[in-house]
Amino acid sequence: MAQQHLEPTDPLAQPVTGESLADHLRSQATEFLRALRQHRETGVGGGAPARARPGVGDSGPQESVGAARSLRRSARRISASLHTYRPLLDADWSEGMRPELAWLSGTLAAEHACAARLERLLTALHRLSGSATLPAQTAGTPGGAPPLPERGNLTVGAAKAGALLDRQLTLARTRAHSTALQALGSSRFHAVADKVAVLASEVPLTPAARDADLRTHATAAEERLYDAIAGLPLVTAGSPYNAEALIHGLSPDPAPHPQDGPWHQVRLLLRLHRYALEVLHGRGRDAPADVRLLTAGQALNRHRDASEAAAAAAHAARTPRIAPATAYALGVLHADQRHEVEAARFSFQQSWQKQTVSTS
Repeated sequence: MAQQHLEPTDPLAQPVTGESLADHLRSQATEFLRALRQHRETGVGGGAPARARPGVGDSGPQESVGAARSLRRSARRISASLHTYRPLLDADWSEGMRPELAWLSGTLAAEHACAARLERLLTALHRLSGSATLPAQTAGTPGGAPPLPERGNLTVGAAKAGALLDRQLTLARTRAHSTALQALGSSRFHAVADKVAVLASEVPLTPAARDADLRTHATAAEERLYDAIAGLPLVTAGSPYNAEALIHGLSPDPAPHPQDGPWHQVRLLLRLHRYALEVLHGRGRDAPADVRLLTAGQALNRHRDASEAAAAAAHAARTPRIAPATAYALGVLHADQRHEVEAARFSFQQSWQKQTVSTS
């Protein structure tokens, strides 16, 4: 990787001590508690999300949606800091806290992910069928997801494929909604919230953390990211079409696509690196914006979304006793989303290598 030499006027030319980590964790804990209070004030009670009923994810009132998103965001940032800077924190406390925050963040994200996946797939079906625009959304559709297009605008196979995806992903979303509600009312969640409340005022730093330089740990996170990127097939990703990526296709094997794992890992490491920099720089308006990281992160998010959408199409195509026309439409949809995966990899490769050359 290209070494970047800090200028004498750079605020990071001097060591960044553990007190900055403590400030960051206190700030994120406060954000978590604020979001929790807002969610309790604006959220709804138990039960599954009916078509006209808001819920924990994006189906709720805008305030509740924002509160749930803020809860996830704060939980991710606290967990990331505990991972990157773990030598500077009480080991037992940190290792006990991290998996609980990951559980909470993942649980709260599941319903939104199902809704977004359904919208992505129905939009793609509409595009593949030749329809120029999406139909108007109806008030009874949860989460703002588009309703099924008029069947006159689609082939019979595409319409039935959309209906099948709607049933499967709506069911998955309903289950995720119920799981999230149960989680937020569980003793496990209350234990996490209690620990975060303590963190808002008392950060369990080690004695050595007060004089430690956080830049060392942030650099280690950056190096892990660069090592993972070095292992990606960027030469293959340098072509906008990778035929080998479609071989897995709609095989009977339901395992994740074998090429996707390393890219998902890079996405996680890039997020850890970005969050590590937030501890050093802060998150205020004056904090420097790294366009390269933002662009790379957006490409990897598109990669993740398309990969998971393709898997959902493949799963639907394995439904027993579906009509051949429906299976064909799902196969076309799967291939389309795998092409989107390749497009995201190509976008990442172009952006990352271009920026690498410019900073060398």
